Amino acid sequence: MRIVLLGPPGAGKGTQAQLLSEDKGFERFSTGDILRRHISENTPLGSRVKDYLIKGELVPDDILLQLVRNFLKEKNLSPILFDGFPRTLTQAKGLDGLLEEEGHPLDLVIFLDLPETEIIRRLNSRRICKRCGANYNLITQPPKVSGRCDRCGGLLIKREDDNTKAIRERLRAYRERTSPLYEYYERRGILIKVSGMGSPLQVYKRIIRFL
Repeated sequence: MRIVLLGPPGAGKGTQAQLLSEDKGFERFSTGDILRRHISENTPLGSRVKDYLIKGELVPDDILLQLVRNFLKEKNLSPILFDGFPRTLTQAKGLDGLLEEEGHPLDLVIFLDLPETEIIRRLNSRRICKRCGANYNLITQPPKVSGRCDRCGGLLIKREDDNTKAIRERLRAYRERTSPLYEYYERRGILIKVSGMGSPLQVYKRIIRFL
């Protein structure tokens, strides 16, 4: 099975992807996690994309599609969940081409819907583990111990792009470049809309009704 999780920044895509991975056995493709790893390891790719992420801009399509190609080769026979990818029509068409090559087209696209006021509130409260990359939110999913990761005890930090200026830029880019994807997938009859309001568990229960 091949599914995509879409939604605005802060809608909870990463949290839901993690739940689906742990509960349903999906292999998770998250461009954000992969690119941040390259940045933390100071790879040549990390140097190329660091400025894009800090400014809240989208990483060029050719870089992301190459990451997808490599991932599909590695996880070819597994159920795959694309977390927040694709984000543009070019990426969507590129992903379709790659999936056609491997003989497993998309089965479902899940759109997490969330009002803009809630997006800004959530992103200002988001934290990430510096050691293992686990995601938390001081409002909807706080850690058991303040400032520390439940999994590994690592320090929780605020991402550089989780500031008001960068958030507004990400929302502008999202509206301009990502919104057309919904019409694209809706025409194919594989798009469903799920409310992202409420606790992670409440949202998860809405999602699994469609699997």
